[in-house]
Amino acid sequence: MKKLIFTALVFLTSCVEKPEQNIVKYEIEDFFDNISVYGGYFSSSEEHLVYSSNESGIYNVYEVTIKDQVVTKISNSERESFFVRSYVPNSDSFIYSADKGGNEISHLYLQERGLEPVDLTPGENEKSIFFKWTHDNSAFYYLSNKRDSRYFDLFKMKVGEWKPIMIYENKDNFSVSEISNNEAYLLLSKTVTTSENKFYLYDSVKRKSIEISQDAGNYSGSGFSNDNKNVYYITNTGSEFAHLKKYDIATGASSILFETNWDVMYSYLSKNEKYRIIGINEDGKNSIKVIDTQSKEEIQFPEFNDADITGVEFSESENKIRLSVGSSKIPNDIFVYNLQTKALVKLTNSLNPKIDSNSLVNAEVVRYKSFDGLEIPAIYYKPHDASNQKKVPALVWVHGGPGGQSRRSFNPLIQYLVNNGYAILAVNNRGSSGYGKSFYKMDDRKHGEKDLQDCIWGKKWLQEQEYIDPDRIGIIGGSYGGFMTMAAMTFTPDEFKAGVNIFGVTNWIRTLKSIPAFWEASRKALYDELGDPFTEDSIRLKEISPLFHAERVKNPVMVLQGANDPRVLQIESDEIVEELSKNEIPVEYVVFDDEGHGFRKKENQIKGYKQIKDFLDYYLKSPPTLNVNKKRLD
Repeated sequence: MKKLIFTALVFLTSCVEKPEQNIVKYEIEDFFDNISVYGGYFSSSEEHLVYSSNESGIYNVYEVTIKDQVVTKISNSERESFFVRSYVPNSDSFIYSADKGGNEISHLYLQERGLEPVDLTPGENEKSIFFKWTHDNSAFYYLSNKRDSRYFDLFKMKVGEWKPIMIYENKDNFSVSEISNNEAYLLLSKTVTTSENKFYLYDSVKRKSIEISQDAGNYSGSGFSNDNKNVYYITNTGSEFAHLKKYDIATGASSILFETNWDVMYSYLSKNEKYRIIGINEDGKNSIKVIDTQSKEEIQFPEFNDADITGVEFSESENKIRLSVGSSKIPNDIFVYNLQTKALVKLTNSLNPKIDSNSLVNAEVVRYKSFDGLEIPAIYYKPHDASNQKKVPALVWVHGGPGGQSRRSFNPLIQYLVNNGYAILAVNNRGSSGYGKSFYKMDDRKHGEKDLQDCIWGKKWLQEQEYIDPDRIGIIGGSYGGFMTMAAMTFTPDEFKAGVNIFGVTNWIRTLKSIPAFWEASRKALYDELGDPFTEDSIRLKEISPLFHAERVKNPVMVLQGANDPRVLQIESDEIVEELSKNEIPVEYVVFDDEGHGFRKKENQIKGYKQIKDFLDYYLKSPPTLNVNKKRLD
């Protein structure tokens, strides 16, 4: 118990704010000497945990001994990121996934200690996704599109044999959501729109389906009961928010198990159904509940102050829980909590020891009214040294998507910019997830219109803050947020003094036509939300695509792109840069040859994000007399 209290106190005291005069300014290298960790899976003995970390510069696989917190690096990739999926039961071997240069065609690999890794899914264009282990741990299930690049079939692979066995051939463009322990039932989903899908219980013995989705809405699977009698699923039908339900296979009756005034993101049962885990998206932050299924009482975790429990994983014995814990100013760390002894052990130390977390900024939720009175939620970062006497520049940050959400989690680029004097308002414009299904659907077929105005009115909110320089506000975003950035710079050219477009869409017609084959299940839904580029919708898609209106841009733009991006092709960025250059608009362009849709390698992150700050410093921090229509000298 003493160890639990001491560990929690150490974590809590690191989050206490210091006086402003002690705030330290850090370099980009300091922020990317932080460590990013992914996963955390128990060994069969429950004495070790395996996880992925980018400590080496890219993601490799690490093993930690729970008892003494000794960490060992157990993969040695220098080129591709390795994301561990699990130990192989009753061994120290493990399975990981990796693609090539960010192309998203991930394979599953078996790594036995001392041997070369084995590609278990070696098809050249085969994208494979680890699903789960069978209940008896004799095999694992996975999804693969090797038969048809458009569709994912369900396979099983037995330990020791490592040969693919097809369980379900997906010829009808379904998504496999869950499989029962006896393999008699599957949960299948077919996308209708981005906010509606059909949901079926498939009887693999009788080869027939029963539709669970009697009411229109969104459905997702949350597993079968161990006795194969019940199905658990999450839906937002009959409510603004997603909630957890149970479906009785014998009677076809559904009942609500849990609901609240926020979306239930996920739920699952521990191995022997002693506990139910429920993850709730509560105003941009995770709220985790673990409920004893017999007593119906909630398990109490140690307090982590403003930190967010972002992930929970039970051991097979159900005596230990892996907790992933972080906050807006502390990157995720891995803890193990022993439910019997109440001991809490911290297994990783992700924050660079050179960085005092008190010099970073705690994100806060704010809300402001948009042009039509709609309340817009946002995540706000105010620099410690911002004041009436020291007004600071600001940025409107736009998340990816469409339909994404800015959350109160650690973002090294945001903290780097805030630490160096930029206020940042991360806008959750209409169409963002997490605030109810009505809010989510508000931007359908209206992209680049009202959602863009939400960003403009976010800028107006920033201008009302007395410590912000109202004439030095820029906009930044990645993917869909990159599109919004370019839309703002193009269609509202006088609003923002500079824009940073990180692999953003600039030509919707081409992007929607070039959707990767393995996105086939979502293609129609995307066309329904954004428009079908093969129909008259292309007229509007051209109207909202910045590339075709680049002559309107007045202020400097920076563009960053991964050459292997399968979602937003490099040509999108090449062409907008070319058009801006023709019009003599200051534009800076950074391309990484070994990245995809997102930058994973630390050296690239350091280079690219340092250039973002330099660009913004020149165009937003320079004296007002600077002519921003002149390119800066490197």
